[in-house]
Amino acid sequence: MLAKVLSAALAGVDARPVEVECDVSGGFPSFDTVGLPELSVREARVRVRSAIRHAELPFPKTRVIVNLAPADLRKEGTCYDLPVALAVLAASGVLPHESLQGWVVIGELALTGSVRCVPGVLAVAEMARNLGLRGILCPAGNAREAQTVGGIEVRPCVDLGEVVDLLRESREWPAVPDATVPPPPRTALCWSDVRGHALAKRAMEVAAAGGHNIVMVGTPGTGKTMLARRLPLILPPLEPDEAIEVTKVHSVAGLLGSGSGLLRQRPFRAPHHTASAAALVGGGSQPKPGEVSLAHNGVLFLDELAEFPRIVLETLRQPLEDGAVTVTRARQTVRFPARFMLIAALNPCPCGHATSQVHRCTCSSVALERYRARLSGPLLDRIDIQIQVPTLTPAMLRHSPPGETSDLVQARVCRARDKARERHAHHGAAPNATVPMPVLRQTSPLAGPVHDLLLRAIENFGLSPRAHDRIWRVARTIADLDCAMDIGGEHIAEALQYRHFDEPARATAA
Repeated sequence: MLAKVLSAALAGVDARPVEVECDVSGGFPSFDTVGLPELSVREARVRVRSAIRHAELPFPKTRVIVNLAPADLRKEGTCYDLPVALAVLAASGVLPHESLQGWVVIGELALTGSVRCVPGVLAVAEMARNLGLRGILCPAGNAREAQTVGGIEVRPCVDLGEVVDLLRESREWPAVPDATVPPPPRTALCWSDVRGHALAKRAMEVAAAGGHNIVMVGTPGTGKTMLARRLPLILPPLEPDEAIEVTKVHSVAGLLGSGSGLLRQRPFRAPHHTASAAALVGGGSQPKPGEVSLAHNGVLFLDELAEFPRIVLETLRQPLEDGAVTVTRARQTVRFPARFMLIAALNPCPCGHATSQVHRCTCSSVALERYRARLSGPLLDRIDIQIQVPTLTPAMLRHSPPGETSDLVQARVCRARDKARERHAHHGAAPNATVPMPVLRQTSPLAGPVHDLLLRAIENFGLSPRAHDRIWRVARTIADLDCAMDIGGEHIAEALQYRHFDEPARATAA
């Protein structure tokens, strides 16, 4: 007898339908799996046989053939255990075929028959909704995750024997808890922890308001990391569609714990400078999302930027420009979202004292040139804000008053983002950093004298046309923070102030 159960395979952050066909026929007892399965899928026969026997259900004593279609799509992972088991039972006559129609099934089986969590359930639930299916049968630990999609039924599965009883008797399935994850406990960090650094804090506020990338240069211990780790505190909360995108990426990466639902906190990723290019942008024989995708709709913090290998840093060009990463392998090409804020920090030289007023730099000119060469011009050109973070004097540390709290700064950032969202409502409500330039030119044109100021600065500083557009974007964000309708000369002047990147070698020579 032949039975079919619908399951899914992951391709990037999306799911593709996979039909699990099972044929139970006469012949010598065996269990064969075809359809381009990798090792963990082929091993499913062991888990399925044990799970069925522990559920006290009959396992066919004849030849069993399982085909995973389409056969040209590579199947990997343990997510096919449950659909294969149900297909075997349906082909054996234990389950009625109609009980599985309209459902997509996914889940791993333990030898005892319990159903374990698997990654990518949110993407599979989205696929079920888009295909107009009735719903999804998934592990109970993934049920809240699947529930975030809406528009489909979610049936949590705890044990294979219980699943079979519920399907045979058409009983009511257990309810799924609310999918919204409670807000995380309030952190002890606060924006007011940062003393002094008025220029750096203003630049960080501008970056948060417009979604701009920023690099901070300063001697060790000046507060660069302290500023970066407090940036998420002033960012606006995730919008509902952004939360689904973030949850989907983390689900595919297998980073959602059992019982997790919709993530509400913007991601903050801080990979070590020894990370490889594949770890940063994603990859593998079966491509998985990297750090740039895990930071989607959040912050990617690269501390000690110049310590990253240049070949690794150059992989950031495409995601910084396009907001996505395309990974190509022999059998498939996948696209991961990667719209993040890049926050980078680095020392002015290998020893860190090139701009210090107290310590003398001990780096040779060759070491300085090699250090600086790790940061290419095209990469720096894609970073909107580039600032120096000076060392605070003892007097400043003692007498600097406490700064504004995170809530006050976040309120201004949210107000500026709302202005940009209203202005770009017909173009995807993108922030100033990512809205298409033709749209920005149309919605926020520069007056003649203001544009002349910008053009003169481009000529005097030898900046690129890309820098021209990015200064325009930053100036628009500054105007939003100042509640100004139009971009003025003072906004262009402040944006130019954030575009100065003092090369370590030049600083030392001075």
